[in-house]
Amino acid sequence: MSNFKKTKVSKITSVFLSATTALWLSGAAVLMPVAAQAQTIDELQAQIAALLAQITQLQTQLGTLQGGSTPTTTCGYTFTSSLDMGSTGTEVMNLQKVLNSDVATQVAASGVGSAGNETNYFGSLTKGAVIKFQDKYASEVLTPIGLSAGTGYVGSMTRAKLNALYGTCPSTPSTPTTPATPAVGTGLTVTPGVQPPAGLFPIASTRVPFTTINLTASSDGDVTVDSVVVERTGLLDDDAFSGIVILDGSEQIGLAKTLNSSHQVTLTEDFVVKAGQTRTMTIAGNALASAPAAGSSNAGQAGFLSVVGINTSATLNGSLPITGSSQTVNETLTIGSITNARGPLDPNSATSKEVGTTGYTFSSVRVTAGSAEKVRLHSIRWNQSGSAGEDDLANVTTYVDGVAYNTSISADGKYYTSMFGDGIVIDKGFSKEIYVKADIMDGSARTIAFDLYKTTDLYVTGETYGYGLTPPTSGTGFATTNPWYNASVVTIASGSLTVSKGTAVEAQNIAINVADQPLGGFHVEVKGEPVSVGQMVFNAMITNNGGSNTPSGTSIDNVTLYDANVSIVAGPVDATGAALVTTITFTDTVTFPVGKGLYT
Repeated sequence: MSNFKKTKVSKITSVFLSATTALWLSGAAVLMPVAAQAQTIDELQAQIAALLAQITQLQTQLGTLQGGSTPTTTCGYTFTSSLDMGSTGTEVMNLQKVLNSDVATQVAASGVGSAGNETNYFGSLTKGAVIKFQDKYASEVLTPIGLSAGTGYVGSMTRAKLNALYGTCPSTPSTPTTPATPAVGTGLTVTPGVQPPAGLFPIASTRVPFTTINLTASSDGDVTVDSVVVERTGLLDDDAFSGIVILDGSEQIGLAKTLNSSHQVTLTEDFVVKAGQTRTMTIAGNALASAPAAGSSNAGQAGFLSVVGINTSATLNGSLPITGSSQTVNETLTIGSITNARGPLDPNSATSKEVGTTGYTFSSVRVTAGSAEKVRLHSIRWNQSGSAGEDDLANVTTYVDGVAYNTSISADGKYYTSMFGDGIVIDKGFSKEIYVKADIMDGSARTIAFDLYKTTDLYVTGETYGYGLTPPTSGTGFATTNPWYNASVVTIASGSLTVSKGTAVEAQNIAINVADQPLGGFHVEVKGEPVSVGQMVFNAMITNNGGSNTPSGTSIDNVTLYDANVSIVAGPVDATGAALVTTITFTDTVTFPVGKGLYT
């Protein structure tokens, strides 16, 4: 994690670190033993470098014989490590390449180290070229640290200048491309569909079909239907309806709406008809939940729901109105029923959950069949009424007694509908628990609440008569107002950061004039969301371990912070301060990801 400047201190020095301001770290430094056979290692490295140079020369000659050569690029090189005599690796070869790009700093004019013959070994030729580079840019790399001539050592100041000159390649302006605009259909044809049979419109029934229409888009593009206008006609009072809905098969599109004083309702949830395809939609009615008071009976009245208008930007073809079958109000038929209550898995209290929470149960309801007939669950429609957006959630899934069902999301991202295939049958007197789970991906400080907005958001039919059933507004957790079921609110918590000592980095001695020696380690645990730290300050205590000279605070330089993957996340920086106690300050903004990791 650091190199040491050359000083007169000749003994082993112990270093103790503590982090202040943004983080706190206690613990001692780590031993990097001095190699006893340094000369032997240098000799081996020199031999390896010579062999690599020969290989490079042969590759260059081969490229020439084959009629081509690899051009040397002098940009896009970033230097992160301190380099000196004996250093090896890719950064050494890249250093030679950028030095050779300038005749004033070239490593060699020909042979080993020259342009096209660079090696990954830092020898005397490379050192000489570095000195020339440092002398050329002395005001930037030497003067600030009190030197008057180049040293051949690639430290933080020299790296900064190298990165400034060669780190970034100039970008080639690209011609902006205009995103393709989706084709929009120019025509929409409306025709009558196969109409439902005439029948009864019992009290407490829902989604009783009245009229079916076919909508066909032109082949030149998709067509969006903005709204459908429906009018009640025939010998039937408006107050026989609690709401009018539009269905795509068994799935309800949008909310139920009530008739106005003109006996009309505009169903405003838009939907798309794909190019060249036909979409069949059904206009259905919801009856009153219970028989009206004496003297206001609608029993025996029969009427229609006619489609009188379709609003779209496309040219509408076909004749309106389209009127389906007549349905007759019945107030005596006893159809099936259900009762509802808060489910056992429901959290039943406001809470906070962090970003990254997976499979959390947000809401749960229990549905019990009455005694009149078995019932069949077809679908449920959750209303996410909190401030969290669609992208803040993932894997929103409905479960019925542990079996998972996917959800489809409305255009506004607030309604999540699950269809239960052919339906789930509940026998008389038995119950099913329905609950919704999701993963929290983002959205600190936002809220999540999966309500059931209206009684008709739970679609249940009776098995004997086949009518849709209206759930009651009674039951634990349910209300007579909207939302029908008001879920507990979950607040998405902000990220948190905890720092602890890295016990894997043991207290040991460090040696003088040896590069890249670990000084300490610490664990960072982040929950909720990534946390960015703008500054980290470490205090280091240096003690003389038996030497005759007193070390100074400026004896430490090129201090670098690494993550668990040994990737640099901050630095390098030089220490500052007085003897014995010195300060290491990282001003790089470091973003710690969610999870726990060791930093050294």
